[in-house]
Amino acid sequence: MAQPYDLPLSELEKYKPPLTRQPDFDAFWDRTLRELAETPLSYELTPHDYPARGVRLFKVVYSGFRGATIQGWLALPEGEGPFPGLMLYHGYNWAMEGQIHDTVNWALHGYAAFLMLCRGQQGESADNTVYSHGAQAGWMSKGILSEDEYYYRGVYMDAVRALEVLASLDQVDRTRIGVSGGSQGGALTLAAAALSDIPVVAAADYPYLAHFERAIDITPSGPYLELNEFFRRNGDPEIEARAKRTLSYFDVMNLAPRVKCRTWVSIGLVDTITPPSTVFAAYNHLNCEKSISVFRYFGHEYIPRAHEQRLRLLLETLQP
Repeated sequence: MAQPYDLPLSELEKYKPPLTRQPDFDAFWDRTLRELAETPLSYELTPHDYPARGVRLFKVVYSGFRGATIQGWLALPEGEGPFPGLMLYHGYNWAMEGQIHDTVNWALHGYAAFLMLCRGQQGESADNTVYSHGAQAGWMSKGILSEDEYYYRGVYMDAVRALEVLASLDQVDRTRIGVSGGSQGGALTLAAAALSDIPVVAAADYPYLAHFERAIDITPSGPYLELNEFFRRNGDPEIEARAKRTLSYFDVMNLAPRVKCRTWVSIGLVDTITPPSTVFAAYNHLNCEKSISVFRYFGHEYIPRAHEQRLRLLLETLQP
């Protein structure tokens, strides 16, 4: 892979395409949040025997958007707390064994760590939406002809509700809660920070679901290609226009101006799944305290130095 394959860094740093928000963008999300509030906060914690000292692990089942059953894993440090909270979101169809080992590791760092399993993708999390339009393999085009039906409407609201569950726990200090994740999890990190006032810090590695218009045009690999395949199979220009209108509601570039908490983003310049220009498009529309870490020789992968920077950010913000 050429270094870099996307725009040069000097152009990325100032790349700020116009927002593609619809006129009712904020009204749509306000209405969606009100609908979420109609489902009472409800969850169950079941202890899970985990072979490590100094941490307690629980399976969590809670009621998500429109009452969907959503599962997660909660890891608590030993002691009564209250502990700083850390809401975790996983990558697209990527949470092997529920990602419990990573969640436990965060608890060993002193956080009440809660990982949400996305509806339909992992564990017992159920996608209860009935879609009126067919989709290709995967989730990217489910309900894509209606912003009310689109798959990520439920996921974004499940992410907000998970934050509310975490904040309600006696062992958690509600004033010290952060959100973190990579790829799809990075998108959910930014979406949750935009749609909830609970997080005080957000750490997003190579966030997905950003600047759809460019992602569709240039992404070489990964789940964005599900959208290209959808358009190949549905050649009517009106369908493509309607689908892109739907996507605009869920584009984290369009949600970015709503984020108010301290935010850190990372990106590798040879990331072929979330192209750097799409990540910078979202980052450059953030109006909060923010910083971005750029790694020239890394792609869509674990970046050790980025992980250390995230640890330091969370320590400074949540455990000063």
